[in-house]
Amino acid sequence: MDLNNLYKKALDLEPLTVEEGTALYHEAPLEELIFTADKIRQIHVPGRNAGWMIDRNVNITNICFSQCKFCNFCRRKDSPDAYVTSISDYIKKIDELVALGGDQLLLQGGMNPDLGLKFYTDLFRNIKELYPSLKLHALGPPEVVFLAQKESLPYNEILRRLITAGLDSFPGAGAEILSDRVRKIISPAKATAGEWLDVMREAHRLNLPTSATMMYGHLETVSERIEHLVRIRELQAEKPEGSYGFITFIPWPFQDEGTVLSKKHGIKSTYNPPDYIRLIAVSRIMLNNITNLQSSLLTVGKEVAMLSLHSGANDLGSIMIEENVVSAAGSNNRFDAGEIQNIIREAGLNPVRRNQKYESYYS
Repeated sequence: MDLNNLYKKALDLEPLTVEEGTALYHEAPLEELIFTADKIRQIHVPGRNAGWMIDRNVNITNICFSQCKFCNFCRRKDSPDAYVTSISDYIKKIDELVALGGDQLLLQGGMNPDLGLKFYTDLFRNIKELYPSLKLHALGPPEVVFLAQKESLPYNEILRRLITAGLDSFPGAGAEILSDRVRKIISPAKATAGEWLDVMREAHRLNLPTSATMMYGHLETVSERIEHLVRIRELQAEKPEGSYGFITFIPWPFQDEGTVLSKKHGIKSTYNPPDYIRLIAVSRIMLNNITNLQSSLLTVGKEVAMLSLHSGANDLGSIMIEENVVSAAGSNNRFDAGEIQNIIREAGLNPVRRNQKYESYYS
């Protein structure tokens, strides 16, 4: 395949096919991908700014029926360390967040069979009554699929009620790889690829700001990675005019420490820095209609994250005051507000604090 023709199409923001993206991934020299992706990044996000933010990830519960094979965080209901976070714990954690200058709470956790839609709407309302200016970035498509089945309601109605209760934006959690072949092995009880996309389609129709994600580096093929990108791009193309749609795309590598995939199936993370940079660059090239691309500083560390900012990424995400899911599988990178800004400066860029909508409000 003519790589120069593919580079030209990409720089013209023309959508590449799965076959073309797969060819780029396998055949293109890494330095050419980096160069092309950085130029495309400049089309979407001109200048030398790179974003970051302050938020806190609080897990609503660690009880989850899904029992995904890559997850060390979830527990069964009868586990001695199973919990549902209390309102007093939320207050303590949010007060700590506010003291550090943060104004967004990422709420995620397991799909607890005992928790229905009323639990979540009551929780959101209680938090917003106590902290009216706090932004709730919460749940994800698998939880909406679960709640829709539990309550016998359509996805649209579940999302409407959550928004009315205080939901401000919607994470792209649970995407993993949007291939049912892969999902049947690593997360058979979780939402299918089609269900994940259907929930996001409804979120876009409701103009709910969303993100898209990918957890890669386990048993997926390169073609399945590219298919994942194309499915996200195609859904973004469907969003109503003026809708937020997918504001950002965030890929991160599978963390294998102690997981069922690793212990029982012998599947180790295939993560290595050159391949991560290749994925970042190819993601920027393939996602011609998504403005922002976030590097996973939490999982890849400082040096790789810095290089990613010159390979298509324009953001390093949050300082993540608290994170329990990825860290349970071996990720131990932690950075405070000063450190994340210094990392961006060391990469030769200007750190700009932003909110979940990628609106910059601090430099």
